[in-house]
Amino acid sequence: MKLIFLYGPAACGKLTVAKALAALTNYPLFPNHLALDAVTAVFPFGSAPAIRLRSLYWLSMFEEAARQDRPLIFTFAPERTVPESFIAETRAAVEAHGGEVVFVELAVSPEEQMRRVENPDRKASKKIHSREVLQKFRDGGGAAYPPIPADLVIDTEALSPEAAARRIVEALALEPLPEPHVMYPDPA
Repeated sequence: MKLIFLYGPAACGKLTVAKALAALTNYPLFPNHLALDAVTAVFPFGSAPAIRLRSLYWLSMFEEAARQDRPLIFTFAPERTVPESFIAETRAAVEAHGGEVVFVELAVSPEEQMRRVENPDRKASKKIHSREVLQKFRDGGGAAYPPIPADLVIDTEALSPEAAARRIVEALALEPLPEPHVMYPDPA
């Protein structure tokens, strides 16, 4: 089991690359916002319960995927409300069941990040979606997080999402699953 852990700053293309990677590999995609949306429906972002439950949700999913030998693609935006222990806990949850975590950093320049942040789909997904909010996030240290060791770095300005996904498949020698993952199968 491989957990493909795509990480990078807001508007670097994590979800877009992850979708392209999922299309090539048939691996299930677990965007970080699934957990974030679930916990912030009840608790405010950054509150102790939201932080604790978000981490539990992420780590439980990783552990069960590893237990079931199910590869997984995860997107992650490092930021200060995520406990510093999260990376080590992710490794432990996956490796305890014979899995492997592969960290793929998606890089983008600050100028391109500013250009991309106002893409309309970001607002619909409740992500940072304005230059002002992004600047305030940067200035306030919102993106402060200990460095994550990258097994692979992809420049999302130099490659299209599809080319980035192909590079990941090739660099990590990923074998596609025989059948695509279906979130909601048709009733039989």
